[in-house]
Amino acid sequence: MRVGRPVKALPQPICNYCGAKAVLVRADEDAYPYREDHGPLWICAPCEAWIGIFARSTRHLPLGRLANAELREWKARLHAALEPMVEAKVRRDGCNTFEARSKGYKWLADKLEIDEKKCHIHLLDVDQCKAAIEIIESFERERRSGEPR
Repeated sequence: MRVGRPVKALPQPICNYCGAKAVLVRADEDAYPYREDHGPLWICAPCEAWIGIFARSTRHLPLGRLANAELREWKARLHAALEPMVEAKVRRDGCNTFEARSKGYKWLADKLEIDEKKCHIHLLDVDQCKAAIEIIESFERERRSGEPR
């Protein structure tokens, strides 16, 4: 018999596209979408939507929302747009990557007018990713041209 605090239920995400409960899959299972082992994933096989879990999470806590192919593509584009800014901040200010990325998300949250806690690549939807990429590209154009921000 277990004594002490009750163990919280496993966080089982709901698919944003069909409303079904996601299933936890590992690399050796048929539903696993990658050829190589990228760690366990929460997946909705009918929608081909999935999300990874936090590293070392004992409860398989999802990184964010399930993403279909379109959302995964926009997340990858946003990541590609944001990382050069992060690297530049690390070089310029001498801070670590985590601090630079955190400040980048804070800046993006302000520009997108959303809660800072909800401004992370794993939590954004397609429209927010597109808007964030436009903000970053606009910032880069202004910076290169010397126009005031």
